[in-house]
Amino acid sequence: MQKILSILALSAASLAPGVATAADPTPRIITHEDLWTVPRVGAPQVSPDGRWAVVAVLEPAYDDKKNRADLWLIATDSSSEPRRLTGTNGREAEANWSPDSRSIAFTARREGDEASQIYLLSLDGGDAVRLTTAVNGARSPVFSPDGTRVLFTSDVFPGANDDAANRRIAAARKARPWNARIYEGFPIRNWDKWIEDLQPHPFVLTLPDAGAVATPPTDLLAGTRLVAGRGFSGRTTDSGQTLDAIWAPDGRSIVFVATTDRDRAAYAFTSSQIFRVALGGGEPVALTSGADQWSDPAFSPDGRTLYSLVERRTDKVYNRTQIASFDWPATSAPRWPTAQIDLAVGRFAISADSRELYFQAEQEGRERVFRLAARGGKAVPLDPDSTGVYTNLVIARGARNPVALASWESAQYPPEVVRLDLRTGQHRALTRFATSRAAALDLPAVRDLWFTSSRGKRIHSFIVVPPGFDPKRRYPLFNVIHGGPHTMYRDQWVLRWNYHLLAAPGYVLVLTNYSGSTGFGEAFAQSIQGDPLRGPGDELNEASDAAIRELPFVDASRQCAGGASYGGHLSNWLQASTTRYRCLISHAGLVNLEAQWGTSDTVYGREINNGGPVWEQGPVWREQNPIRYVGRFRTPTLVTIGEQDFRVPLNNSLEYWTALQRM
Repeated sequence: MQKILSILALSAASLAPGVATAADPTPRIITHEDLWTVPRVGAPQVSPDGRWAVVAVLEPAYDDKKNRADLWLIATDSSSEPRRLTGTNGREAEANWSPDSRSIAFTARREGDEASQIYLLSLDGGDAVRLTTAVNGARSPVFSPDGTRVLFTSDVFPGANDDAANRRIAAARKARPWNARIYEGFPIRNWDKWIEDLQPHPFVLTLPDAGAVATPPTDLLAGTRLVAGRGFSGRTTDSGQTLDAIWAPDGRSIVFVATTDRDRAAYAFTSSQIFRVALGGGEPVALTSGADQWSDPAFSPDGRTLYSLVERRTDKVYNRTQIASFDWPATSAPRWPTAQIDLAVGRFAISADSRELYFQAEQEGRERVFRLAARGGKAVPLDPDSTGVYTNLVIARGARNPVALASWESAQYPPEVVRLDLRTGQHRALTRFATSRAAALDLPAVRDLWFTSSRGKRIHSFIVVPPGFDPKRRYPLFNVIHGGPHTMYRDQWVLRWNYHLLAAPGYVLVLTNYSGSTGFGEAFAQSIQGDPLRGPGDELNEASDAAIRELPFVDASRQCAGGASYGGHLSNWLQASTTRYRCLISHAGLVNLEAQWGTSDTVYGREINNGGPVWEQGPVWREQNPIRYVGRFRTPTLVTIGEQDFRVPLNNSLEYWTALQRM
């Protein structure tokens, strides 16, 4: 029997940084240092008057102590160069403008802070002033419509109705000689963290007049039945819990998102609803109900309409995200402006005159901006031929002329802030923090490759060629598999599994948007329900065949495949189903469907995706479980895993490692 070479890595290996040679005008090969240390430009926040934007810029280093993350001020008319607003060791984020466009509130953890707090900075000059001292930190500041108050979110211990109670509980826990996590229900973990018993609450802080004594912030949910419910939490994201809290137009109430059924996550899909709570407190009122997932509420500038993103729950694991709208303040039945559009909305913004919606959506490897009448209708792409991806779309709410900003990036250029012309779709760069660094590198543009699969589907792939590409040479093929599965390979700059860094040693990459990928219609993304591995695996092999057939510079005798997360799942399925690849790479990949179901932080969706509960042993559990095919394992494999990945826990990689060693 052929001996298998298998390598197990339990932590990320350090890559030797290359030496940048900016003085050399010849484009050079990208190194890990180029990728890791290039400035990372965050989401722009545009001032209400449209004159300015503020953006967080991270200047990374290999030594965490040397990382810098400051706020920068940008003139939206390009009349001046961006200037640094902050310069401390604390990382600033989540900037939000005051209604008069003269101040910003932001989140930072500065010297003396035990957790992140809210700070206020006037553009007229002076140092930032700390507004909060919450023991569990504060985040997500939002100014009231009249600019006299700031809404923010802070985590609260169950039953603690004021700051003093939170501090007593925090001190008692810190002083106890033991530490144990105690759970009475599901879930217990999320992504890479254990779930604590802290609850997110919305707080309102009145800004003090000059020389006045600040009053303590008000917890709007303290003592309510809502937070006492067993299933209460904020909307769960991979970075934690959020309330998506915003002000109502009259400044007398708060609108936020929460779930009341998180405790059902082991045996049902959970929902999130929109609530309203009066500024004076009292029991919150639910504005929505049912099984749907509501998020990111926003009011139109004229205050007459409340919009929200929503995933409308069906019997499918994946459902595209849509926009819903309500009349305000008398909330009517929701309207669905994007119901007839087979696109998943990523982020939306409302025109200053409240007549139009603009939204981002993935489409066939790109992410474009679309225009739509506020009441619905046909969505029109601003630029149907745009390359790269647009994200973080914002529109100035009080500007006389349209001011729309976004982040734009491609596989060749890291994200920068751009100003969008909402009529022509063209954009103009407002920042160039990373542009010159990228321009010095040999980064060929991605190429599109389409083919028809054996099942009759049109399948899209990107082709990435190595630096110094010579079409007369023959190159090994690396079939790189994206995770998700409900994501999409996009023409974008990425840090993890960067296309050009992977291609740099001299490989041609095939990046395939297999069945289950987003950006090709809802049915395409849903089509792997009941066929999670075999169908996509066949398409990956056929993508390799298409590349070999269409590209004479690909060497068919040297093929490798690999991916992370769901890409790792599929890599492990290729181990079980084919010997065509000379080697495989599996990062955070499941090898045992049953073991992942029992140990992952999310379980019910896997049960539905696989056709029923694991104990019923339906066809997917038996026929598409790589661990059942260990006798076929032949391909040398690099196995890597992050020890705190609770979505694909360490045990799956250990099982794979054991199986490879056994064979």
